[in-house]
Amino acid sequence: MPRAIGFDIYGTLVDPLDMNEHLRPLAGDDADAMSATWRQKQLEYTFRRGLMKKYENFGVCTKQALDFAAESFGVSLSDDERTKLIEEYQNLHAFPDVAPGLEKMKANGHRLAAFSNGVEATARMLFTNAGILAHLDEIVSVDDVGTFKPDPAVYEYLAKRFERSIEETWLVSSNPFDVIGAKAVGMNAAWIKRSGNAVFDPWGFEPDIVASDLEELAGTLGS
Repeated sequence: MPRAIGFDIYGTLVDPLDMNEHLRPLAGDDADAMSATWRQKQLEYTFRRGLMKKYENFGVCTKQALDFAAESFGVSLSDDERTKLIEEYQNLHAFPDVAPGLEKMKANGHRLAAFSNGVEATARMLFTNAGILAHLDEIVSVDDVGTFKPDPAVYEYLAKRFERSIEETWLVSSNPFDVIGAKAVGMNAAWIKRSGNAVFDPWGFEPDIVASDLEELAGTLGS
């Protein structure tokens, strides 16, 4: 049976560490560490806002995380530099396996949606710039729900958008917390293990599929 599959965006379809090179002229040798801190705080702020019930969209979390990272590494950003960095977040590259993997899954009859913490308009621009929008059937954003992954409500919303039951819906993500969030509500989930050193959280929830990239996943899912 063709599957309804939601794909996480950052780290799964596009590489947020592309930002390292944009930070290098500003942070020098600290660029990689600053980029990692930016990403870590970006996610942390979504977790905290979700728990506190103080929702602000992903763009706000991204800007606040950038300010934290800049101050942590002693980098003074002008308004123009800050704006430029945020704009570059719309120009992240898709991983090379993404387009062929999505194309194969779509050809096999699966229904494919981007499923993101980001707002829909932002995600649509990102996918247009990355050249993968045409491979997706739709974009589902947690912004419609007013909370973030891994709140159970967002996974239930994904299934609702697909008009499928939780048990008939799949999540694909490189982020273990996202996979665990999906499994906790009874959803099927695939973990994209993009790094051989990646470790899955030992919470007693295991992905249904582990694949190194989307092409491998497409072969595993079949038609």
